[in-house]
Amino acid sequence: MILAQKHCLPCEGIGTSLTEEQALGLLKQTPEWEISPNKRLIFRQLSLRNFMSAVKLINAIAVIAEAENHHPDFHLSNYRHLQITLSTHALKGLTENDFIVAAKINQLPLDLKA
Repeated sequence: MILAQKHCLPCEGIGTSLTEEQALGLLKQTPEWEISPNKRLIFRQLSLRNFMSAVKLINAIAVIAEAENHHPDFHLSNYRHLQITLSTHALKGLTENDFIVAAKINQLPLDLKA
């Protein structure tokens, strides 16, 4: 099944985080996302048009995060540079939930991102 069509599972029921091999396999399905050197989170960096474009994107992502009950961290710097990070904090690593949310973020309309 396509990641963007899936829904996140409760973190408590997942059991363990993904292996490096599993995470790298799912990363192929989430273009523009990168995996951290310690393999415990994925991230995406965007340069938006202006501050309000960044805030608009954060708000759109927040809707996805709430619906999936899986929340990213946001790092906004220089008023328009946004880094989004995903990790399953309860397991101190990556799960399919992180990649599901990343795939859904990738589906947001381009006018939110530019």
